Amino acid sequence: MSTKTKVGIIICDRYRRCAGGKCLRAMRNKEGAFSIYTDTELELVGYTTCDGCPGGNIEYAGEEMVKNGAEVIHLATGLVVGYPPCPYIETFKAFLEKRYGVQVVVGTHPIPTKYLDMHTHLGTWADPAWEPLIAPTMADEATRLDYN
Repeated sequence: MSTKTKVGIIICDRYRRCAGGKCLRAMRNKEGAFSIYTDTELELVGYTTCDGCPGGNIEYAGEEMVKNGAEVIHLATGLVVGYPPCPYIETFKAFLEKRYGVQVVVGTHPIPTKYLDMHTHLGTWADPAWEPLIAPTMADEATRLDYN
């Protein structure tokens, strides 16, 4: 590894009791949205929830993560795969990037097959606007199954 990238993760408050297993596994294995870090070691410098709709913790969490050295903040896959998906994803991304000058990536772990199948059935992501939001977490079928 030639460099180290410091990362923060913000999860949906619906999953506030989540221990982060899938996100941390994906970070360790550089799967899903973490696959972009091919030549760098990753260090987690913050992990918290948005504090529920409409994201009352986004401002504080972003500030704290950046103070802790975060260069990139990931909005967890749970914000995309929840029922319904977070309606504030694009607002959170734009705010964090503008306010803190930090890169924001939508997604952490690969989308599990069970979520992909249900959202496909429901037509949740049929609008082309979803494509860039789910693309970082679209993995091959075997990997998606492994995250079920």
